[in-house]
Amino acid sequence: MSLHERLVEDMKAAMKDKDKQKLSVIRMARAAIKDQEINQRKELTDQEIVEVLAKLVKQNKESLVEYEKAEQEERVEELKQEIEILQEYLPEQLTEEELEELIDEVISEVGAQDMSDMGQVMGAIMPQVKGKADGNIVNQLVRERLG
Repeated sequence: MSLHERLVEDMKAAMKDKDKQKLSVIRMARAAIKDQEINQRKELTDQEIVEVLAKLVKQNKESLVEYEKAEQEERVEELKQEIEILQEYLPEQLTEEELEELIDEVISEVGAQDMSDMGQVMGAIMPQVKGKADGNIVNQLVRERLG
């Protein structure tokens, strides 16, 4: 079953179960996907859908930090639940050890020596981890390795 079909089926199930939170999150995700399809004038592949969902998770995590600073606990809990629901549709996230291993491989492949080679490393690694790891974490680990 494609990711698109899975979202539709889960939306129907959420309607039947009267799960308003999950229904709302799935509708938001489907709207973001539809928006991208309209912009690109084509139906998105599963990989492209994963990218859209990963972007939504990233936006929610950024909002989460702001709401925590503002001490709005109710909204913080809602965002945590939204993130949890969206992550069900994303591929398994890489562990830090797996990321470090992959970064070391890419650094040796590219022949990176120091921070001036960071762009090359990031350019080579990001397509491999898209949707499987947070870009900020990857960036931080690459900096540690090259710095």
